[in-house]
Amino acid sequence: MHAPPPAQPIDHYENFPVASWLCPRHLRAPIAAIYHFARTADDIADEGDATPNERLETLQTYRLALTAACNPAAEPGATWPHVFGPLQDAIAHHHLPAQLLHDLLDAFVQDIEKTRDRAGYATEAELTDYCRRSANPVGRLLLHLYGVTGEPALQESDAICTALQLINFWQDLSVDIPRGRYYLSDEARSRHGVSQADILAQRQTENATLLIAACAHSARASMLNGSGLVHRIPGRAGWELRLVVQGGLRILDKIEALHYATLRQRPRLQWWDFPVMLWRALWI
Repeated sequence: MHAPPPAQPIDHYENFPVASWLCPRHLRAPIAAIYHFARTADDIADEGDATPNERLETLQTYRLALTAACNPAAEPGATWPHVFGPLQDAIAHHHLPAQLLHDLLDAFVQDIEKTRDRAGYATEAELTDYCRRSANPVGRLLLHLYGVTGEPALQESDAICTALQLINFWQDLSVDIPRGRYYLSDEARSRHGVSQADILAQRQTENATLLIAACAHSARASMLNGSGLVHRIPGRAGWELRLVVQGGLRILDKIEALHYATLRQRPRLQWWDFPVMLWRALWI
């Protein structure tokens, strides 16, 4: 079995608002624990030179460690103690729903299998279901920690997290496609008359540009549909969510400024974007 990545500082899980100084102090530890759990699983699925089967085997061992961590009396496993020690504490003290953590692992498994098979997504519904497991659990876990309940809040959280996941896809087309990651659905391609060969060759045709523009518009609509959640989250955490929302919308602005040519280049936020995001956050 492929050995897991070594313990190291983790600072880049794109679907996760990092536990910054804006978060309530008493929630920073459990948020960081969830973050490190997700980031390490992502690294197992995506980093290094392991084969797909080795990645799947390591994730299965990781899942067993998660199952053990859900038992407050169990000893944290020796393989990832820096992940499952803090996570076990967070699960015990905050009663985290374990299924949401398993959903994240299901999404990473799906990513490995799709990449291995050079397979994409047939329909928009299939892609949305992937987001339900790859992104939406993060928002629901945070709502659980914040004590925010109710179906409207859950739906708004799902809309924001799905939007963040989709924005990440449309931002990263130029780097994901060469790595075998392919998220533009067959259904959307057919609707815009774009061949899979054009996408895989990263040909920025007029129809491909219209396809990416439509995907970006859909992600923006999802983000705006969920943005009312910022008024349900109390205190500084609500302000962090405002910045998360504005960060996603700002990336969409960058994609638009590139005339949706993300098959060829990846837009990035610059330092001068943050004052814009902060100003807009004040007016959500």
